[in-house]
Amino acid sequence: MTHHVLHAGALVLTLATAAASQPAAPSIIPQPVKLEKRDGRFVLSARTRIHVAEGTRDLGYFLADLLRPATGLRLQVTSAAPTAGAIVLSIDPAAASDAPEAYHLEVTRSRITIRGAGPAGVFYGIQTLRQLFPPEIFREAKLETVKWEAPAAVIDDAPRFRWRGAMLDVSRHFMPKEFVKKFIDLLALHKMNSFHWHLTDDQGWRIEIKRYPRLTEVGAWRKETIVGKPSKDPALNVFDRERHGGFYTQDDVREIVAYARDRFINVIPEIEMPGHSQAAIAAYPELGNLDQPLEVSTTWGIHQNILNPEESTIRFMENVLTEVMALFPSEYIHIGGDEADKTQWRASPKVQARIRQLGLKDEAEMQSYFTRQIDAFLTAHGRRLLGWDEILEGGLAQGATVMSWRGVAGGVTAARAEHNVVMAPTTHTYFDYYQSADHDAEPLAIGGLLPLETVYQFDPIPSELSAAASRHILGAQGQIWTEYIKGPKQVEFMAFPRLSALAEVLWTPAARRSFDDFNTRMTTHLQRLSVLDVNYRPPAR
Repeated sequence: MTHHVLHAGALVLTLATAAASQPAAPSIIPQPVKLEKRDGRFVLSARTRIHVAEGTRDLGYFLADLLRPATGLRLQVTSAAPTAGAIVLSIDPAAASDAPEAYHLEVTRSRITIRGAGPAGVFYGIQTLRQLFPPEIFREAKLETVKWEAPAAVIDDAPRFRWRGAMLDVSRHFMPKEFVKKFIDLLALHKMNSFHWHLTDDQGWRIEIKRYPRLTEVGAWRKETIVGKPSKDPALNVFDRERHGGFYTQDDVREIVAYARDRFINVIPEIEMPGHSQAAIAAYPELGNLDQPLEVSTTWGIHQNILNPEESTIRFMENVLTEVMALFPSEYIHIGGDEADKTQWRASPKVQARIRQLGLKDEAEMQSYFTRQIDAFLTAHGRRLLGWDEILEGGLAQGATVMSWRGVAGGVTAARAEHNVVMAPTTHTYFDYYQSADHDAEPLAIGGLLPLETVYQFDPIPSELSAAASRHILGAQGQIWTEYIKGPKQVEFMAFPRLSALAEVLWTPAARRSFDDFNTRMTTHLQRLSVLDVNYRPPAR
């Protein structure tokens, strides 16, 4: 099935020019497609009821749970006919074919109406409604001094792109389950719908696989971690001498996937192959190319230890993916494919014999063969392979979708070949990069420079693509690699507010975006993030 970009071309932004006496336009992130201010305000009270229709009952209880802590109001959820002072949730299935995540939100003095094209649309309407109330609505204890009112307005809204997401690397530094849930909540607040979970790498294997218990018994733990940047002379590297690790049980994964599903977020697992696999090889040495045992890596960078391309290794990874697919309902399964150093393959008589046996030209085609086997396996199980843009080298597997990180060129090539693409270029979406040129004022980072304005200027559709090819650009996502990000608070500092900017890039029509206006709205949005205990980086003024 070909996925098309969701354009809300029929919706027009009309920010009404207010008189000086009127309140400022609501500070909503991401900016809605169409917002018209009206006179008056809706006041939340103990008499307010949440009226639900078919398909919105669970969302009604979700909204009631969101509003109760700060307001102290336990709002009744009912399917009875709406009365004065009601919040009404409904679905308009006729609108779902064009933009299934679209919604209409109307606030008057006597009623709030949220009508979604589908359940996701109602959910996003709820997220916007939360932002119409004072930022203290995000508190988890009752506040007596705040008047809970929302300005009257009419909003018609729909996302520009289908794929709006973020990747979190938990392999380099393990992140606790509670923080993963908080991160998902923050994605939902920004109307993001894709959580790419980087679960395996050279420095740690983070997901329980029952058939292969050593993947977590051995692969989830490294004896120590390098301090600072690696030296050109390995003998000069300094280590912290602290064991680091952790993993998610299959029950943990089910819990997180269900938590995300309730927030209309798809969780895409990434199981790296054939490169970035040293933790797996440390657990099961037969997967590698050497006769000597390996340890889980304690340093960063591109490693030469790579899976061997034997049929037994491919079967091993298929068995792993069988358990992964049972946990993740995602249509897409990410298999990495990036930075696969072929040095060991070139030096291995067994691999060279296999290349000749299969009639392949070189090691790049050997990786392509490996990827094609995995692609066929996933396709047979009703899934789609997703990989970094290196999977283009040696020929792209038939059903593969490309995540373009080395700029946008790989995405352009894939889209022109009628493959779906998620844009993830270092130039605009790598949130492990420095946020200012003054590195001394920033935490140690991997390098690069990605200020907030550069994120906001990103357009996921390259200008050189035709309209037909552009339909293969599903969207984009931000990347949070954690070599130099040791814990949740540092993840938040690197992600926000850059992730807020990317959320607007992916939701709001390009012609309706203004960085100056975004900065103005962010003043209120940062108050929300503060209430939510997000350790954001204050933007430069």
